[in-house]
Amino acid sequence: MAIEIAGGRMLLAGEWIEKSDQIDVYNPENNEIIGSVPAGKAEDAEYAITLAKEGKELAENLSVRERMDILNKAASYIQDNLEDFARTIALEGSKTINEARSETMRAAETIRISAEEARRLTGESINFDQMAGNKDRMGYYFRFPVGIIAAITPFNDPLNLIAHKIGPGIAAGNAVIIKPATETPLSALKMAEAFMNAGLPHKILSVITGRARDIGDILIESKDVNMISFTGGMQTGEKIANKAGLKRLSMELGSNSPAIVLKDADLHEAAESTTSGAFAAAGQNCLSVQRIYVEEDVYDTFKDLFLKEVKKVKVGNKLSESTDMGPLINEKEAERIEKWVNEAVASGASILSGGTRKGAYYEPTVLENVPDDATVVKEEIFGPVVLLFKVKNLDDAIQCSNDVNYGLQAGIFTANVNAALKASKKLHVGGVMINDSSDFRIDAMPFGGVKGSGIGREGVEYAIKEMSEERIVAFKILDE
Repeated sequence: MAIEIAGGRMLLAGEWIEKSDQIDVYNPENNEIIGSVPAGKAEDAEYAITLAKEGKELAENLSVRERMDILNKAASYIQDNLEDFARTIALEGSKTINEARSETMRAAETIRISAEEARRLTGESINFDQMAGNKDRMGYYFRFPVGIIAAITPFNDPLNLIAHKIGPGIAAGNAVIIKPATETPLSALKMAEAFMNAGLPHKILSVITGRARDIGDILIESKDVNMISFTGGMQTGEKIANKAGLKRLSMELGSNSPAIVLKDADLHEAAESTTSGAFAAAGQNCLSVQRIYVEEDVYDTFKDLFLKEVKKVKVGNKLSESTDMGPLINEKEAERIEKWVNEAVASGASILSGGTRKGAYYEPTVLENVPDDATVVKEEIFGPVVLLFKVKNLDDAIQCSNDVNYGLQAGIFTANVNAALKASKKLHVGGVMINDSSDFRIDAMPFGGVKGSGIGREGVEYAIKEMSEERIVAFKILDE
């Protein structure tokens, strides 16, 4: 069943552009072609940048009210076409229809929050007379847009992650160029459709489809692009940082998220929460629970409860209302995960559940006795695999949790407020979720990590600040 998204066109500076060279978009569940998009080239990226130089002036000159109205209209368009958006997300990616509906609603909310935060992008007065000799000075600062933002997004949240680039970017008065993942470009084009219907002036927004090797470096290295906002893998992020030069960087680079379960925790709640946190979106989520550290006194009890919850996860057709987990984004990714699990087993790990692959599907998998140096321990697996570890106490759990080059979010389950506070101070991450898994986020909170998990913070208010600059205005009061 093909989906018609703007007739196989892409958006360049507000204009829908056709190209004869097309890239097919596949449903990873059955490898069926569901649509096609233009294979953008270097000249398309250069053209988008050229017009974005005019677009950034248009964007900066939009009043706050105009920005708010456009953002709110775009959000309403998404809500009014929720099923269309959700079906697009589900067909081109890994999410079930229910997960896709949730993402669509979140994307609309992200855009609405952006409208609200546009009115709050203010400055403040500065007391220049705090320094001796400056009694005759007064002033303030205000924020102004950075200019042109190039945003590169992954496949796993193909609509809401686009919303987290476009919404704050426009709220702050910038021009935005989006390069969506090659696997999931249709959702990005649907978002562009929402903004065109909302009356966003031409030249402010581009969504360039195509392969990263053809257009990525043009966007990254251009001196006319003032900021790169990237969500993706750590290795790619490092390459972008090396190529970008002197421009702003905001990067969310994934994680290897831990959850800690202490002996005083509600073990049933911990088992349910970590199961959801590990296997939502087939584990293809930067916040997915990958490692669970359980105090030895309750390890066996928790393991039994956890495995019972894992057995309930229904894998199947993405469009079925009863399906909990769909396929990986492609068979190659499923094969990689299979390889990592097999390597861990060969090194002494035990499979407690799952461990089998069928095409792009990989069963919800639980491992224990995994060696500390196994790839599945050290790297981000980005799939439906979770590891169980027995620890002596909280200190042991914290030390193990920190022993990777990632630090996005972590969860801890405990009834002890002192333990929760200690974990919140000692875990080397950007966010600690108390009595919740690492896989918790609202779109208004600051979101980002430390170490290999990235640079800067998303979350609408915080992204707007990343996408704007402070300018000081100082008056010297002259005697008449």
